[in-house]
Parts: sequence; structure tokens; C-alpha cells
Amino acid sequence: MPELPEVEALATFLRERAVGRTILRADVAAINAVKTFDPPLTALHGAFVVDAARHGKFLDLVVASEAAGEVLHLITHLSRGGWLHWRESLPPAPPRPGGKGPIAFRLHLAPEFPEGPTAGFDLTEAGTQKRLAVYLVRDPLDVPGIARLGPDAASISRDELARVLLAQRSQLKRALTEQGVIAGIGNAYSDEILHTARLSPFKNTAKLTEDELTRLHAALHSTLDDAIARSVGQKAATLKSEKRSGLQVHARAGLPCPVCGDTVREVSFADRAFQYCPTCQTEGRELADRRLSRLIK
Repeated sequence: MPELPEVEALATFLRERAVGRTILRADVAAINAVKTFDPPLTALHGAFVVDAARHGKFLDLVVASEAAGEVLHLITHLSRGGWLHWRESLPPAPPRPGGKGPIAFRLHLAPEFPEGPTAGFDLTEAGTQKRLAVYLVRDPLDVPGIARLGPDAASISRDELARVLLAQRSQLKRALTEQGVIAGIGNAYSDEILHTARLSPFKNTAKLTEDELTRLHAALHSTLDDAIARSVGQKAATLKSEKRSGLQVHARAGLPCPVCGDTVREVSFADRAFQYCPTCQTEGRELADRRLSRLIK
């Protein structure tokens, strides 16, 4: 799933490629991906792209619509299997609605130069669970998921982090990935942050000490800042591999921890898993794998 660093990089990419261009049309291949109807998608036709922004893990393409007579926001949540694919040349024929291919939405942009190719991007989604969402709204807060966001992880202060976590009284891993608590962190970067902070994923947020809160805040910003620095400037097509290359524990179960050499362990749930290092994070204790525990019962 794209998280804060990747969505920030995609926003930067669109500011460089799309801002200043006119939207020619929008094609919808997956009807269920479009979550709004007012204003209609036809309001995008002839609109001028003025900016690209990020709200947590939501990507926002800001456009000035002459048809609507106002500024609109084309907002996307890529969810678990979604991605943005930039095309320097798009085919003129629209993708087939309801088709079995991965394309959910396509945006056509006017050429940079006369007689040049029509550029733009496809929003695609892999897998059987179709959760990619597209919204066209007048205000980003009209998107329910954005209205519920907690403070943004990229700018959260140490005191604010302490306030929101101590109020949760839940497992630290869960609190870090709850978008209403802190916006932008998902499964991968929460694993990396906790490893850097030397904290157990199962640590109760209400029992964090002052030293642990300080370590966690420093780890959060160093992890995200490093990931943003590596991601921004990358082409959209290379962001996924760039993300994987910087991970120390996430998706590395069975491999040696790059800090201490212990074997990275995994805890599995119904549809996902997280990874950690026992030596670095749990004083050598191995956490119970919930999937294995159910099998034993």
C-alpha cells in the first residue's frame, strides 16, 4: 500500500508533469471506484491543473474548472493494491468499462506542445479486493476519510504525538497505523519506525515512558524523512522498488536484522502481517504469531 512518502512523491511528480496542463477528459473503467457524483466528472473537461497535494495517504490533484466556475479537487486513495501510472502517450480509445483489466480510471491531459502526444495517467488496482477510490469534490474535507484524519505524521510534534498516543490505550502498532490518530503511516513504515525506536509492536501506548516517546518521535521523523528524500524525484514507476530497497525489517521475515544480526520474525493476522526484531525490540522475546496460535487451538 502506498504510504505517506510514496504519496508525497506522487504529488511532487504530478506538480512537475501535470500542473499547467488542461484536462481533455476522464475515462472511468471501474464504476465502483468513483465515490462522488456532485460535481460530475464532466466538470473536469477543460479544467486547468493548478497544483497537486497530499492529505495523509490521499492524493489531491487541484484543478480550476471553467465548467463548474470554481476550484475542484480530484482526490484518490490508492488503497492496498492501487497505483498511478504516468503515460507520456495515452491511447485515444477509452478503457472498456467493467473490463477485467487493472485500469480503474484514466485522465487525459493536453499535449505540452502543439501536435504532441496526449499524456496523462491511469489509476490501476491489482487483486480481487477493489478498494481504490476516486472523489471529485469542492473541498478536501468533503471526503469522509480526509475529514477523519489525525495530525499528519510528517509534521507531528513530540508533544502532539504524546497526546494522541497516550489517549489511545491500545497496542502501539495499531495506534500508529490508525489514520484517525496519526495520518500517513501504514503497515510497512510502522514496522520500520518501531524497529528504529527499539519498541515492541505490542507495547501499550498508555505505558510509554518519556524516553520511549522521545525515541519514537525521533524514529518517526527520521524514517519518514529518509523515505521521502529517497522517493521524491523518482519516476512513479520506480517508487515501489525504491520503497522496498530502504526497508530493514518489513517484509524481511527470516532474514538477519541489519542492526544486530538476529533473525527478523513475523506475526500474522487474517489478511496481513508485520515484522520485528526480537533483540532490538522485545528484549529477545518472540511474540506469539496469532495465525499459529489459532491453529494450535
